Amino acid sequence: MSLFLHKHADSKRLIVRFEYSEERVKKIKSIIGRSWNQKERHWTIPLHKESVKDFYDLFAEEEIITDPAVTLIINELIPEIKYLAHYNELLIKADIELNLKGYSKETHKSYLGHIRRFLLYIKKEPNLLNKEDIRRYLMYLLNEKEKSHSYTNQAISSIRFLFIKLLRKEQEIIDNIPRPKKERKLPDVLSSEEVQRILNSVKNVKHRMILLLIYSAGLRVSEVVRLKPNNIDEDRMLIHLRQAKGRKDRYTILSPVALKSLKDYIRVFQIDEWLFPGEKEENHLTERSVQKIFEVACLKAKITKEVSVHSLRHSFATHLLEKGTDLRYIQEILGHQSSKTTEIYTHVSKKSIANIQSPLDTLIID
Repeated sequence: MSLFLHKHADSKRLIVRFEYSEERVKKIKSIIGRSWNQKERHWTIPLHKESVKDFYDLFAEEEIITDPAVTLIINELIPEIKYLAHYNELLIKADIELNLKGYSKETHKSYLGHIRRFLLYIKKEPNLLNKEDIRRYLMYLLNEKEKSHSYTNQAISSIRFLFIKLLRKEQEIIDNIPRPKKERKLPDVLSSEEVQRILNSVKNVKHRMILLLIYSAGLRVSEVVRLKPNNIDEDRMLIHLRQAKGRKDRYTILSPVALKSLKDYIRVFQIDEWLFPGEKEENHLTERSVQKIFEVACLKAKITKEVSVHSLRHSFATHLLEKGTDLRYIQEILGHQSSKTTEIYTHVSKKSIANIQSPLDTLIID
């Protein structure tokens, strides 16, 4: 899944080749002067400093392979890129180490991205990296890039992995780096009526089934796209999620309404391996496709709240709590390791605050 840079017949451009993904296309389209060659089936970008830097920044999470001629050109154009050979070698080691430790696909990708961005920003030989480099990068993230505290904390965890596991540096170097205070953000929750409008706005059977399952069982997007027929336990009315987040199995509820729709869906689409296959039958639907389905549904349902498909999971948990379901059961269903994570729903539930009378209602106003 690497990206490849080649020389172009026009000395002022570079050829970019990669395996298609909606996310990659969106990124390359943001580069000024990019062009798509329909006949040759490749992209080209201008061979000047800003375009090449933008390209490396946009695809910081991925491996970029250049032929020797292009490497020489880029090294002259952007001298700091000379460190890329060292960085790629280090990232390959990081990739292997993360695989051996069994990190999830999402964490794996995130760590590699953070490490790559840190190295590209500092522009130093890996063995010369120190505590001040980390501090400088974190200040850049918080002040210049205005990244959230949670994003910055994830960057620190990734850099910690780089320093201790790969560079074998003293643990005190990273342990003395202060972490930004964790932000307390309340999840976006849809009302039952809004969820109904969203579901009713979706006419495509497959798309509707996906959203039905997410809301009815509190699934993550990564979980719903990886569902297989054998995950559905009709006898016990449960969905068995295997190796979900944190490499843990768990069960969640199977709604009778969802099951009825699911049976109809399976019969019509003659499902084999994946419940929701992608363009290629051997692959499941992408998470980005589900997000797009939800975005379109919200537009049709005229939802004005700033919500994402994950809001269906938040809404599921909040609606269960409002109906009197014990918080410990909700924690188990959602697969939260800590009860504190689940307790956030007590702050968005209307169960308690709905009965509080506003002082305005006691006044007599003409």
